[in-house]
Amino acid sequence: MTATRPRFTPSLCEPDLDAVEPLVFADTHAPWTPIISCPADFPPELFEPAVSQLIHHPEYNSTLILRSEVISDDSDTILDGSSTLPDLVPALRGLQPVRNIHRRLLARRPTRDSDLEQHCTLYAPSPRPDADPAPLQPQPQPHPNTLVLTPIPPADGAPLPYYHPAAAHLAFRYLASGALRIDAVPHPGTPLDPAARLHRTCRALLEALHRYGWGAATQYRKRVAHDVLVPREAYQDLYLVMRERHKHLVASWREATDPLKHVFEDIGIATFLMLLWRDTFGPETAPPAPAPPAEPWRAWPRPPGGFADLGCGNGLLTHILLAEGYAGHGLDLRARTSWAHYPPATRARLAVRALDPTRAEDVGVGASVGGAGCWLVGNHADELTPWLPLLARRTRAAGFLSIPCCAWALDARFERARDAPLVVLDPDALNLGGEGTGSSYAQYRVWLAALSVHCGWAVEVEVLRIPSTRNWAIVGRTRVGDEDEAEHNVEELIEGVRRRGQFKTRRPEGKAGDH
Repeated sequence: MTATRPRFTPSLCEPDLDAVEPLVFADTHAPWTPIISCPADFPPELFEPAVSQLIHHPEYNSTLILRSEVISDDSDTILDGSSTLPDLVPALRGLQPVRNIHRRLLARRPTRDSDLEQHCTLYAPSPRPDADPAPLQPQPQPHPNTLVLTPIPPADGAPLPYYHPAAAHLAFRYLASGALRIDAVPHPGTPLDPAARLHRTCRALLEALHRYGWGAATQYRKRVAHDVLVPREAYQDLYLVMRERHKHLVASWREATDPLKHVFEDIGIATFLMLLWRDTFGPETAPPAPAPPAEPWRAWPRPPGGFADLGCGNGLLTHILLAEGYAGHGLDLRARTSWAHYPPATRARLAVRALDPTRAEDVGVGASVGGAGCWLVGNHADELTPWLPLLARRTRAAGFLSIPCCAWALDARFERARDAPLVVLDPDALNLGGEGTGSSYAQYRVWLAALSVHCGWAVEVEVLRIPSTRNWAIVGRTRVGDEDEAEHNVEELIEGVRRRGQFKTRRPEGKAGDH
Protein backbone atom coordinates (compact mmCIF):
# COMPACT_ATOMS: atom_id res chain seq x y z
CA MET A 1 0.00 0.00 0.00
CA THR A 2 1.48 3.32 -1.08
CA ALA A 3 2.29 5.88 1.62
CA THR A 4 0.63 8.58 -0.49
CA ARG A 5 -3.14 8.39 -0.46
CA PRO A 6 -4.51 7.68 -3.94
CA ARG A 7 -6.45 10.49 -5.50
CA PHE A 8 -10.20 10.45 -4.92
CA THR A 9 -11.78 10.03 -8.37
CA PRO A 10 -15.59 9.94 -8.05
CA SER A 11 -17.98 9.10 -10.87
CA LEU A 12 -21.64 10.03 -10.97
CA CYS A 13 -23.94 7.06 -11.43
CA GLU A 14 -26.34 6.81 -14.34
CA PRO A 15 -29.36 4.78 -13.12
CA ASP A 16 -29.78 2.99 -16.42
CA LEU A 17 -26.10 2.11 -16.65
CA ASP A 18 -25.41 1.25 -13.01
CA ALA A 19 -27.54 -1.87 -12.75
CA VAL A 20 -24.28 -3.68 -11.91
CA GLU A 21 -24.61 -5.24 -8.46
CA PRO A 22 -27.95 -3.56 -7.74
CA LEU A 23 -29.17 -3.23 -4.18
CA VAL A 24 -32.60 -4.85 -3.85
CA PHE A 25 -35.08 -4.99 -0.98
CA ALA A 26 -36.06 -8.54 -0.05
CA ASP A 27 -39.67 -7.67 0.77
CA THR A 28 -40.61 -4.71 -1.42
CA HIS A 29 -40.17 -3.45 -4.95
CA ALA A 30 -39.12 0.06 -3.90
CA PRO A 31 -36.06 1.05 -5.92
CA TRP A 32 -32.62 2.03 -4.71
CA THR A 33 -30.93 4.85 -6.61
CA PRO A 34 -27.15 4.62 -7.22
CA ILE A 35 -25.69 8.09 -6.55
CA ILE A 36 -21.89 8.13 -6.82
CA SER A 37 -18.95 5.69 -6.90
CA CYS A 38 -15.16 5.61 -6.86
CA PRO A 39 -12.31 3.06 -6.78
CA ALA A 40 -11.92 1.64 -3.28
CA ASP A 41 -8.10 1.63 -3.15
CA PHE A 42 -8.18 -0.58 -0.04
CA PRO A 43 -9.05 -4.27 0.50
CA PRO A 44 -12.62 -5.33 1.40
CA GLU A 45 -11.68 -6.60 4.88
CA LEU A 46 -11.01 -2.96 5.86
CA PHE A 47 -14.51 -1.81 4.92
CA GLU A 48 -15.84 -2.30 8.46
CA PRO A 49 -13.11 -0.30 10.26
CA ALA A 50 -13.49 2.41 7.61
CA VAL A 51 -17.26 2.80 8.02
CA SER A 52 -16.80 2.62 11.79
CA GLN A 53 -15.31 6.10 11.54
CA LEU A 54 -18.44 7.30 9.75
CA ILE A 55 -20.63 5.77 12.44
CA HIS A 56 -18.79 7.02 15.50
CA HIS A 57 -17.55 10.39 14.23
CA PRO A 58 -20.20 12.04 12.04
CA GLU A 59 -18.97 15.42 13.28
CA TYR A 60 -15.91 15.03 11.05
CA ASN A 61 -18.16 15.39 8.01
CA SER A 62 -20.69 17.98 9.17
CA THR A 63 -20.11 21.12 11.21
CA LEU A 64 -23.80 20.99 12.19
CA ILE A 65 -23.33 17.74 14.16
CA LEU A 66 -21.77 17.82 17.62
CA ARG A 67 -21.20 14.06 18.00
CA SER A 68 -22.98 10.72 18.02
CA GLU A 69 -23.98 8.69 21.08
CA VAL A 70 -24.47 4.93 20.85
CA ILE A 71 -27.80 3.83 22.33
CA SER A 72 -27.32 0.13 21.61
CA ASP A 73 -24.93 -2.09 19.67
CA ASP A 74 -26.18 -5.54 18.66
CA SER A 75 -23.83 -7.90 16.89
CA ASP A 76 -23.59 -11.24 18.71
CA THR A 77 -27.32 -11.24 19.41
CA ILE A 78 -28.10 -10.73 15.72
CA LEU A 79 -25.75 -13.46 14.57
CA ASP A 80 -27.07 -16.06 17.02
CA GLY A 81 -30.69 -15.11 16.33
CA SER A 82 -31.51 -14.03 19.90
CA SER A 83 -32.58 -10.55 18.80
CA THR A 84 -34.57 -9.23 15.87
CA LEU A 85 -33.93 -6.09 13.89
CA PRO A 86 -36.23 -3.07 14.20
CA ASP A 87 -38.94 -2.84 11.55
CA LEU A 88 -37.29 0.20 9.95
CA VAL A 89 -34.11 -1.73 9.16
CA PRO A 90 -34.41 -3.10 5.62
CA ALA A 91 -34.04 -6.74 4.58
CA LEU A 92 -31.78 -6.90 1.52
CA ARG A 93 -31.58 -9.65 -1.07
CA GLY A 94 -28.31 -11.59 -0.93
CA LEU A 95 -27.19 -9.88 2.28
CA GLN A 96 -27.51 -10.81 5.95
CA PRO A 97 -27.37 -8.25 8.78
CA VAL A 98 -24.44 -8.84 11.13
CA ARG A 99 -24.50 -5.75 13.32
CA ASN A 100 -26.93 -2.96 14.17
CA ILE A 101 -25.86 0.20 15.97
CA HIS A 102 -28.65 2.44 17.21
CA ARG A 103 -27.17 5.91 17.60
CA ARG A 104 -28.29 9.43 18.37
CA LEU A 105 -26.92 12.37 16.37
CA LEU A 106 -26.57 15.45 18.57
CA ALA A 107 -26.97 18.82 16.89
CA ARG A 108 -24.20 21.34 17.43
CA ARG A 109 -26.80 24.09 17.78
CA PRO A 110 -29.82 22.60 19.58
CA THR A 111 -31.74 25.87 19.33
CA ARG A 112 -31.69 25.58 15.54
CA ASP A 113 -31.50 21.86 14.72
CA SER A 114 -32.99 18.86 16.48
CA ASP A 115 -31.24 15.64 17.46
CA LEU A 116 -31.94 12.54 15.38
CA GLU A 117 -31.83 8.82 16.11
CA GLN A 118 -30.60 6.49 13.41
CA HIS A 119 -29.98 2.80 12.77
CA CYS A 120 -26.56 1.91 11.32
CA THR A 121 -26.75 -1.66 10.00
CA LEU A 122 -23.83 -3.65 8.65
CA TYR A 123 -24.53 -6.46 6.16
CA ALA A 124 -22.36 -9.29 4.87
CA PRO A 125 -23.00 -11.59 1.91
CA SER A 126 -25.51 -14.34 2.68
CA PRO A 127 -24.33 -17.96 2.44
CA ARG A 128 -24.61 -19.40 -1.05
CA PRO A 129 -27.72 -21.60 -1.55
CA ASP A 130 -25.51 -24.50 -2.62
CA ALA A 131 -23.15 -24.18 0.36
CA ASP A 132 -22.63 -27.25 2.54
CA PRO A 133 -24.91 -26.76 5.59
CA ALA A 134 -22.52 -28.81 7.78
CA PRO A 135 -18.95 -28.32 6.51
CA LEU A 136 -16.16 -30.41 8.01
CA GLN A 137 -14.12 -27.30 8.87
CA PRO A 138 -15.44 -24.08 10.45
CA GLN A 139 -15.95 -21.48 7.77
CA PRO A 140 -14.85 -17.86 8.36
CA GLN A 141 -17.58 -15.28 8.56
CA PRO A 142 -17.69 -13.11 5.43
CA HIS A 143 -16.59 -9.52 5.88
CA PRO A 144 -19.32 -6.86 5.90
CA ASN A 145 -19.56 -5.06 2.58
CA THR A 146 -22.60 -2.80 3.10
CA LEU A 147 -23.59 -0.18 5.66
CA VAL A 148 -27.14 1.17 5.61
CA LEU A 149 -28.04 4.31 7.55
CA THR A 150 -31.74 4.52 8.40
CA PRO A 151 -33.04 7.64 10.16
CA ILE A 152 -35.87 7.21 12.67
CA PRO A 153 -38.48 9.82 11.66
CA PRO A 154 -39.28 12.34 14.43
CA ALA A 155 -42.37 11.33 16.42
CA ASP A 156 -44.00 14.72 15.87
CA GLY A 157 -43.91 14.32 12.09
CA ALA A 158 -41.32 17.06 11.66
CA PRO A 159 -38.96 16.80 8.70
CA LEU A 160 -35.48 15.40 9.14
CA PRO A 161 -32.92 17.91 10.44
CA TYR A 162 -31.10 19.89 7.78
CA TYR A 163 -27.82 18.07 8.41
CA HIS A 164 -29.34 14.72 7.30
CA PRO A 165 -29.90 13.94 3.61
CA ALA A 166 -33.55 13.75 2.49
CA ALA A 167 -33.54 9.96 2.23
CA ALA A 168 -35.17 7.02 3.99
CA HIS A 169 -32.02 4.92 3.60
CA LEU A 170 -28.41 5.62 2.63
CA ALA A 171 -26.18 2.66 1.72
CA PHE A 172 -22.37 2.58 1.61
CA ARG A 173 -21.19 -0.39 -0.42
CA TYR A 174 -17.98 -2.22 -1.26
CA LEU A 175 -18.74 -3.82 -4.63
CA ALA A 176 -17.24 -7.03 -5.93
CA SER A 177 -15.70 -5.00 -8.74
CA GLY A 178 -13.48 -3.20 -6.19
CA ALA A 179 -15.45 0.04 -6.18
CA LEU A 180 -17.15 2.00 -3.41
CA ARG A 181 -20.67 3.19 -4.11
CA ILE A 182 -23.40 5.06 -2.29
CA ASP A 183 -27.01 4.12 -3.06
CA ALA A 184 -30.03 5.90 -1.60
CA VAL A 185 -33.79 5.71 -1.23
CA PRO A 186 -34.58 9.42 -1.59
CA HIS A 187 -37.72 10.99 -0.21
CA PRO A 188 -40.33 11.76 -2.89
CA GLY A 189 -39.55 14.99 -4.70
CA THR A 190 -35.89 15.09 -3.67
CA PRO A 191 -33.77 16.61 -6.48
CA LEU A 192 -31.31 14.11 -7.91
CA ASP A 193 -29.29 16.29 -10.29
CA PRO A 194 -25.51 16.48 -9.69
CA ALA A 195 -25.75 20.00 -8.25
CA ALA A 196 -28.43 19.00 -5.73
CA ARG A 197 -27.72 18.74 -2.02
CA LEU A 198 -28.14 14.94 -1.93
CA HIS A 199 -25.38 14.50 -4.51
CA ARG A 200 -23.07 16.99 -2.76
CA THR A 201 -23.55 15.27 0.60
CA CYS A 202 -22.96 11.80 -0.86
CA ARG A 203 -19.81 12.97 -2.60
CA ALA A 204 -18.41 14.32 0.69
CA LEU A 205 -19.32 11.11 2.53
CA LEU A 206 -17.81 8.91 -0.16
CA GLU A 207 -14.58 10.90 -0.08
CA ALA A 208 -14.48 10.47 3.71
CA LEU A 209 -14.98 6.70 3.39
CA HIS A 210 -12.23 6.53 0.76
CA ARG A 211 -9.90 8.44 3.12
CA TYR A 212 -10.77 6.28 6.13
CA GLY A 213 -10.16 3.09 4.18
CA TRP A 214 -6.75 4.27 3.08
CA GLY A 215 -5.98 5.26 6.68
CA ALA A 216 -6.92 1.78 7.90
CA ALA A 217 -4.78 0.20 5.19
CA THR A 218 -1.71 2.27 6.12
CA GLN A 219 -2.41 2.04 9.87
CA TYR A 220 -2.68 5.81 9.99
CA ARG A 221 -2.44 7.27 13.47
CA LYS A 222 -3.41 10.82 14.35
CA ARG A 223 -0.41 12.90 15.34
CA VAL A 224 -2.14 14.20 18.45
CA ALA A 225 -4.90 13.03 20.76
CA HIS A 226 -7.77 15.21 21.90
CA ASP A 227 -9.82 14.82 25.08
CA VAL A 228 -6.96 13.36 27.13
CA LEU A 229 -7.64 15.24 30.36
CA VAL A 230 -11.31 16.16 29.95
CA PRO A 231 -13.84 13.78 28.32
CA ARG A 232 -15.15 15.00 24.98
CA GLU A 233 -18.82 14.54 25.87
CA ALA A 234 -18.54 16.52 29.12
CA TYR A 235 -16.63 19.29 27.37
CA GLN A 236 -19.03 19.60 24.46
CA ASP A 237 -22.13 19.58 26.65
CA LEU A 238 -20.82 22.28 28.99
CA TYR A 239 -19.41 24.31 26.10
CA LEU A 240 -22.87 24.53 24.51
CA VAL A 241 -24.24 25.92 27.77
CA MET A 242 -21.37 28.40 28.19
CA ARG A 243 -21.68 29.52 24.59
CA GLU A 244 -25.33 30.40 25.05
CA ARG A 245 -24.56 32.25 28.29
CA HIS A 246 -21.74 34.35 26.89
CA LYS A 247 -22.26 34.66 23.11
CA HIS A 248 -23.73 38.14 23.65
CA LEU A 249 -20.16 39.34 24.22
CA VAL A 250 -19.56 39.14 20.47
CA ALA A 251 -22.02 41.98 19.85
CA SER A 252 -20.52 44.14 22.62
CA TRP A 253 -16.86 43.51 21.74
CA ARG A 254 -14.72 46.61 22.36
CA GLU A 255 -11.36 45.53 20.97
CA ALA A 256 -10.03 45.82 17.42
CA THR A 257 -9.45 42.06 17.28
CA ASP A 258 -11.84 39.48 15.83
CA PRO A 259 -14.65 38.91 18.37
CA LEU A 260 -15.73 35.56 16.91
CA LYS A 261 -12.28 34.12 17.49
CA HIS A 262 -11.54 35.60 20.90
CA VAL A 263 -14.96 35.19 22.52
CA PHE A 264 -15.46 31.55 21.56
CA GLU A 265 -11.80 30.71 22.19
CA ASP A 266 -12.00 31.99 25.77
CA ILE A 267 -15.36 30.30 26.31
CA GLY A 268 -13.65 27.04 25.31
CA ILE A 269 -10.69 27.61 27.65
CA ALA A 270 -13.01 28.49 30.55
CA THR A 271 -15.05 25.34 29.88
CA PHE A 272 -11.90 23.22 29.89
CA LEU A 273 -10.67 24.75 33.16
CA MET A 274 -14.01 24.29 34.93
CA LEU A 275 -14.06 20.59 34.07
CA LEU A 276 -10.35 20.07 34.73
CA TRP A 277 -10.72 21.63 38.18
CA ARG A 278 -13.81 19.55 38.88
CA ASP A 279 -11.84 16.37 38.21
CA THR A 280 -8.64 17.54 39.95
CA PHE A 281 -9.73 18.83 43.34
CA GLY A 282 -11.60 17.15 46.17
CA PRO A 283 -15.14 17.88 47.37
CA GLU A 284 -13.78 19.90 50.31
CA THR A 285 -12.87 22.68 47.85
CA ALA A 286 -16.44 23.07 46.56
CA PRO A 287 -18.53 26.03 47.77
CA PRO A 288 -20.84 25.08 50.65
CA ALA A 289 -23.96 26.63 49.13
CA PRO A 290 -26.00 24.28 46.91
CA ALA A 291 -25.96 25.05 43.20
CA PRO A 292 -29.08 25.89 41.19
CA PRO A 293 -30.17 22.88 39.10
CA ALA A 294 -29.38 24.76 35.88
CA GLU A 295 -25.88 25.71 37.09
CA PRO A 296 -24.33 22.58 38.66
CA TRP A 297 -20.76 23.89 38.16
CA ARG A 298 -21.29 26.39 40.99
CA ALA A 299 -20.96 23.46 43.41
CA TRP A 300 -18.02 21.80 41.66
CA PRO A 301 -14.54 21.50 43.23
CA ARG A 302 -12.07 24.25 42.35
CA PRO A 303 -8.61 25.57 43.27
CA PRO A 304 -8.69 26.42 46.99
CA GLY A 305 -6.75 29.63 46.38
CA GLY A 306 -8.68 30.76 43.31
CA PHE A 307 -6.99 31.47 39.98
CA ALA A 308 -4.58 34.09 38.65
CA ASP A 309 -4.69 34.87 34.92
CA LEU A 310 -1.21 36.22 34.15
CA GLY A 311 -1.09 38.45 31.09
CA CYS A 312 -4.88 38.44 30.96
CA GLY A 313 -5.08 40.85 28.00
CA ASN A 314 -8.67 41.80 27.29
CA GLY A 315 -9.70 40.10 30.55
CA LEU A 316 -12.39 37.99 28.92
CA LEU A 317 -11.26 34.63 30.34
CA THR A 318 -11.10 36.18 33.81
CA HIS A 319 -14.56 37.69 33.34
CA ILE A 320 -16.17 34.40 32.23
CA LEU A 321 -14.74 32.45 35.16
CA LEU A 322 -15.75 35.16 37.65
CA ALA A 323 -19.25 35.32 36.16
CA GLU A 324 -19.62 31.56 36.66
CA GLY A 325 -18.77 31.77 40.35
CA TYR A 326 -15.01 31.13 40.41
CA ALA A 327 -12.77 33.32 42.56
CA GLY A 328 -9.70 34.82 40.93
CA HIS A 329 -8.10 37.83 39.29
CA GLY A 330 -6.32 38.90 36.13
CA LEU A 331 -3.05 40.84 35.77
CA ASP A 332 -1.64 42.65 32.77
CA LEU A 333 0.77 45.44 31.88
CA ARG A 334 -2.00 47.71 30.66
CA ALA A 335 -5.73 48.03 30.89
CA ARG A 336 -7.66 47.19 27.74
CA THR A 337 -10.68 49.01 26.36
CA SER A 338 -12.84 46.06 27.37
CA TRP A 339 -12.03 46.38 31.06
CA ALA A 340 -14.13 49.48 31.59
CA HIS A 341 -17.19 47.79 30.10
CA TYR A 342 -17.23 44.68 32.30
CA PRO A 343 -19.50 44.56 35.34
CA PRO A 344 -18.08 46.09 38.56
CA ALA A 345 -17.38 42.63 40.03
CA THR A 346 -15.05 41.88 37.11
CA ARG A 347 -13.43 45.32 36.99
CA ALA A 348 -12.50 44.98 40.65
CA ARG A 349 -10.55 41.79 39.87
CA LEU A 350 -8.51 43.15 36.94
CA ALA A 351 -5.25 44.90 37.80
CA VAL A 352 -2.43 46.60 35.93
CA ARG A 353 0.85 45.25 37.22
CA ALA A 354 4.32 44.40 35.99
CA LEU A 355 5.56 41.07 37.27
CA ASP A 356 9.26 40.49 37.89
CA PRO A 357 9.68 36.75 38.53
CA THR A 358 13.28 37.28 39.65
CA ARG A 359 12.19 39.25 42.72
CA ALA A 360 11.56 37.34 45.92
CA GLU A 361 8.30 39.17 46.58
CA ASP A 362 6.94 37.98 43.25
CA VAL A 363 8.07 34.37 43.38
CA GLY A 364 7.94 33.49 47.08
CA VAL A 365 5.16 31.95 49.14
CA GLY A 366 2.38 34.48 49.62
CA ALA A 367 3.36 36.44 46.50
CA SER A 368 0.67 38.71 45.13
CA VAL A 369 0.73 36.83 41.85
CA GLY A 370 -1.37 34.11 43.42
CA GLY A 371 -0.29 32.42 46.59
CA ALA A 372 -0.68 28.99 48.10
CA GLY A 373 -3.47 26.94 46.53
CA CYS A 374 -3.90 29.31 43.57
CA TRP A 375 -4.09 28.03 40.00
CA LEU A 376 -1.93 29.99 37.55
CA VAL A 377 -3.16 30.55 33.98
CA GLY A 378 -0.93 31.70 31.14
CA ASN A 379 -2.92 32.03 27.92
CA HIS A 380 -0.51 33.38 25.29
CA ALA A 381 1.40 35.03 28.14
CA ASP A 382 4.50 35.74 25.99
CA GLU A 383 7.54 36.42 28.24
CA LEU A 384 5.78 34.94 31.27
CA THR A 385 5.04 31.63 29.52
CA PRO A 386 8.25 29.82 30.60
CA TRP A 387 7.93 31.22 34.12
CA LEU A 388 4.62 29.48 34.83
CA PRO A 389 6.12 26.23 36.26
CA LEU A 390 8.69 28.19 38.30
CA LEU A 391 6.11 30.57 39.73
CA ALA A 392 3.73 27.71 40.46
CA ARG A 393 6.44 25.86 42.37
CA ARG A 394 7.68 28.86 44.36
CA THR A 395 4.22 30.19 45.29
CA ARG A 396 2.94 26.74 46.33
CA ALA A 397 0.30 27.02 43.64
CA ALA A 398 -2.26 24.27 43.15
CA GLY A 399 -1.21 23.92 39.52
CA PHE A 400 -0.95 25.78 36.24
CA LEU A 401 -2.24 25.86 32.68
CA SER A 402 0.05 27.22 29.98
CA ILE A 403 -1.13 27.80 26.41
CA PRO A 404 2.06 28.93 24.64
CA CYS A 405 2.11 31.17 21.60
CA CYS A 406 5.19 33.37 21.07
CA ALA A 407 8.33 31.42 21.94
CA TRP A 408 10.24 32.90 24.89
CA ALA A 409 12.92 31.40 27.08
CA LEU A 410 13.37 32.72 30.62
CA ASP A 411 15.18 35.93 29.62
CA ALA A 412 15.33 36.00 25.81
CA ARG A 413 13.60 34.79 22.70
CA PHE A 414 13.61 31.01 22.45
CA GLU A 415 16.23 29.67 20.03
CA ARG A 416 16.19 25.95 19.45
CA ALA A 417 19.89 25.94 18.51
CA ARG A 418 20.71 27.40 21.95
CA ASP A 419 17.90 26.28 24.28
CA ALA A 420 18.12 22.51 24.60
CA PRO A 421 15.53 20.70 26.76
CA LEU A 422 16.65 20.39 30.38
CA VAL A 423 15.51 16.76 30.54
CA VAL A 424 14.92 14.13 27.86
CA LEU A 425 11.23 13.57 27.02
CA ASP A 426 9.27 11.45 24.58
CA PRO A 427 7.10 13.97 22.66
CA ASP A 428 4.71 11.31 21.36
CA ALA A 429 4.16 9.77 24.80
CA LEU A 430 3.32 13.22 26.20
CA ASN A 431 1.02 14.12 23.28
CA LEU A 432 3.25 17.04 22.34
CA GLY A 433 2.69 16.58 18.62
CA GLY A 434 3.61 13.90 16.12
CA GLU A 435 5.95 16.23 14.24
CA GLY A 436 8.27 15.98 17.24
CA THR A 437 11.01 18.56 16.95
CA GLY A 438 10.42 19.30 13.28
CA SER A 439 9.04 22.85 13.71
CA SER A 440 10.21 25.61 15.99
CA TYR A 441 6.85 25.72 17.77
CA ALA A 442 6.92 21.95 18.28
CA GLN A 443 10.40 22.11 19.78
CA TYR A 444 9.30 25.00 21.99
CA ARG A 445 6.50 22.86 23.41
CA VAL A 446 9.00 20.10 24.16
CA TRP A 447 11.31 22.62 25.83
CA LEU A 448 8.47 23.99 28.00
CA ALA A 449 7.42 20.49 29.01
CA ALA A 450 11.01 19.59 29.93
CA LEU A 451 11.32 22.81 31.93
CA SER A 452 8.16 21.91 33.86
CA VAL A 453 9.51 18.43 34.65
CA HIS A 454 12.80 20.01 35.78
CA CYS A 455 10.77 22.14 38.21
CA GLY A 456 9.14 19.07 39.72
CA TRP A 457 5.82 18.91 37.86
CA ALA A 458 4.22 15.91 36.18
CA VAL A 459 3.43 17.21 32.71
CA GLU A 460 0.10 16.57 31.01
CA VAL A 461 -0.78 17.89 27.58
CA GLU A 462 -4.16 18.55 25.98
CA VAL A 463 -4.89 19.76 22.47
CA LEU A 464 -7.77 22.12 23.17
CA ARG A 465 -10.94 22.31 21.09
CA ILE A 466 -10.66 26.05 20.45
CA PRO A 467 -10.54 28.11 17.22
CA SER A 468 -6.77 28.63 17.28
CA THR A 469 -3.72 26.93 15.79
CA ARG A 470 -1.92 27.64 19.08
CA ASN A 471 -4.13 25.28 21.04
CA TRP A 472 -1.64 23.11 22.94
CA ALA A 473 -2.19 23.27 26.69
CA ILE A 474 0.57 22.21 29.08
CA VAL A 475 -0.85 21.35 32.48
CA GLY A 476 0.94 20.87 35.77
CA ARG A 477 -1.24 19.71 38.65
CA THR A 478 0.87 17.06 40.39
CA ARG A 479 4.25 17.54 42.03
CA VAL A 480 6.69 14.69 41.43
CA GLY A 481 10.22 13.81 42.44
CA ASP A 482 12.25 15.12 45.33
CA GLU A 483 10.89 18.42 46.68
CA ASP A 484 14.31 19.76 47.70
CA GLU A 485 15.78 18.95 44.30
CA ALA A 486 12.91 20.71 42.51
CA GLU A 487 13.29 23.78 44.73
CA HIS A 488 17.03 23.78 44.04
CA ASN A 489 16.44 23.54 40.28
CA VAL A 490 14.03 26.49 40.37
CA GLU A 491 16.39 28.64 42.46
CA GLU A 492 19.29 27.76 40.16
CA LEU A 493 17.28 28.84 37.10
CA ILE A 494 16.29 32.13 38.72
CA GLU A 495 19.83 32.81 39.87
CA GLY A 496 21.08 32.18 36.35
CA VAL A 497 18.65 34.79 35.00
CA ARG A 498 19.78 37.30 37.64
CA ARG A 499 23.44 36.60 36.83
CA ARG A 500 23.00 37.11 33.10
CA GLY A 501 21.14 40.36 33.75
CA GLN A 502 19.17 40.17 30.49
CA PHE A 503 15.66 39.96 31.91
CA LYS A 504 13.92 43.32 31.76
CA THR A 505 10.53 43.82 33.39
CA ARG A 506 8.32 45.95 31.22
CA ARG A 507 6.84 48.97 32.98
CA PRO A 508 3.07 49.05 33.42
CA GLU A 509 1.36 51.32 30.91
CA GLY A 510 -1.02 54.14 31.78
CA LYS A 511 -1.38 55.63 35.25
CA ALA A 512 -0.09 52.47 36.91
CA GLY A 513 3.31 53.05 35.34
CA ASP A 514 3.70 56.36 37.14
CA HIS A 515 3.81 54.80 40.62
